[in-house]
Amino acid sequence: MIEAPDNTPEYSVSEIAGALKRTVETAFGQVRVRGELSGFRRQSSGHWYGSLKDERALIDLAMWRGPAATLSFRPEDGLEVVVTGKLTTYPGRSKYQLIVESMEPAGVGALLAQIEARRLKLQAEGLFDPARKKQLPWLPGVIGVVTSPTGAVIRDILHRLADRFPRRVLVWPVAVQGEGSAAQVAAAIAGFNAIPADGPIPRPDLIIVARGGGSIEDLAAFNEENVVRAAAASQIPLISAVGHETDTTLIDYASDWRAPTPTAAAERAVPVRAELAASVAMMAGRLDESVVRGWKLRRERSVG
Repeated sequence: MIEAPDNTPEYSVSEIAGALKRTVETAFGQVRVRGELSGFRRQSSGHWYGSLKDERALIDLAMWRGPAATLSFRPEDGLEVVVTGKLTTYPGRSKYQLIVESMEPAGVGALLAQIEARRLKLQAEGLFDPARKKQLPWLPGVIGVVTSPTGAVIRDILHRLADRFPRRVLVWPVAVQGEGSAAQVAAAIAGFNAIPADGPIPRPDLIIVARGGGSIEDLAAFNEENVVRAAAASQIPLISAVGHETDTTLIDYASDWRAPTPTAAAERAVPVRAELAASVAMMAGRLDESVVRGWKLRRERSVG
């Protein structure tokens, strides 16, 4: 810093930029800001960049890969959110920005509005048309299950199938929550469909997409557009079994049958073997009785 003749301090560009940066970071060490996302996009690095705006102002945002991986929903332009982070400046461009450490929808209503807008869009494209829905096989030989390989869901499905009518089950393991989970679920549905009918791995006759219950944020992957489109495009009949009885996700609209629970999906997938055997035995008994009555009737007529 140099003293000018009139005693006004003289700064270099770097000095004033550094002073501004220190002032901003000291005054706004940790802030919570509410606004609407704009131009928010994920880069190949995993970082997110965009802006937060209201009717009178706009702040640039950056969210690094680590915090971004913890998001339980997919940020989209127009969604109102509350972000927590630190303000800083970028001297090289004379800009300031908010480094986001966490982000959440501005209330459940905001997330529901986002989902409803997506539902109306996909409905208008005909993805939920009842005419598109396929009939489920009466007794599938092979069942493909898209779910987490750990936890109660897969155990419940396998246990229920074993109780009712044991079938061959192929499990496509996926993450059912968090960043990347929607892409994994969509890829699993497409992957089952891509298995050739005459290949070494049997192609499923039925697909079950399942996860346990949770909050609307926990179930976010099954409201993603890529998952819904994958379910609608499946050539293999598909049962959605996401959450509990009261949970509804967008994949339910595109699936061929919606089960209220994963266990209910297994029950819908196969009949009860014991009941089927009893029914067959009863029909066989009736057939034997009919044959005996027929022979008796023929004998009576021949004697008469």
